[in-house]
Amino acid sequence: MSKFEKSEWSEREHAQEFMENADIYILERKRLFEILKSFYRYFLGNNRSKKPVKVLDLGCGNAAITMELLKEDNKINATLVDGSLEMLKNARVNLKNYKDMNFIHKTFQELLENESQDNTSQNNGSQDNNFIPDEFDLVVSSLAIHHISTAEKKSLFQYIYDHLASGGFFLNIETVKAPVDELEQWYRVLWSEWIRENQAKLDTKKSFEYLPEQYKDNPDNHPDTLQIQLDALESVGFSRVDCYYKYGIFSIYGGMKK
Repeated sequence: MSKFEKSEWSEREHAQEFMENADIYILERKRLFEILKSFYRYFLGNNRSKKPVKVLDLGCGNAAITMELLKEDNKINATLVDGSLEMLKNARVNLKNYKDMNFIHKTFQELLENESQDNTSQNNGSQDNNFIPDEFDLVVSSLAIHHISTAEKKSLFQYIYDHLASGGFFLNIETVKAPVDELEQWYRVLWSEWIRENQAKLDTKKSFEYLPEQYKDNPDNHPDTLQIQLDALESVGFSRVDCYYKYGIFSIYGGMKK
């Protein structure tokens, strides 16, 4: 049994609750999506070749990021990867009216394992059906990569770099660990305050103020500091590496392949 199969994300109820309540408890979620779309418009919106932009959505969930990108460009060609069958099922439903959508049921660990196997297969003149050969113009992820270890993050960043076309971008919406405990504690308070304010605006019956502490204690979460992740991106070859937005533990960071 894999780490993912033991995690809460393999449970249908947990996946369903996330999809129903994400806007309530993910700090500034709508703002995060607006920044994502601004990034797309500025760097990829003026696609002179007029070819469909190829997007890889890692840990796609119910396709929330891809759906936001489709609001900017309904001709994108997207490959969506997730370790949860429940999430992929919902992603298929949400994208049923769009063509050029490819869905892959794999965890990050399986992607990395298959990459190694595929490289061996190519050297032997063969290739399995799970290989992702495309060079993508944009790789995106949202609140998924913090579930893997520091070493796995770096391996995944290398995987992303290798699957980007020259001039392509990686953009990650993610939770990060504060560099010192005192800041980490305040960020959780900040998050709780935001949830409380958001619940009042939306007049929700269920309270989610417990989530910041639950996030801290959840063994499935392995956040790293922002600096560690920016350094890891640079170490595998990314340029223009930066944090594009940050609010407490929630951030958007990424880079470009030269």
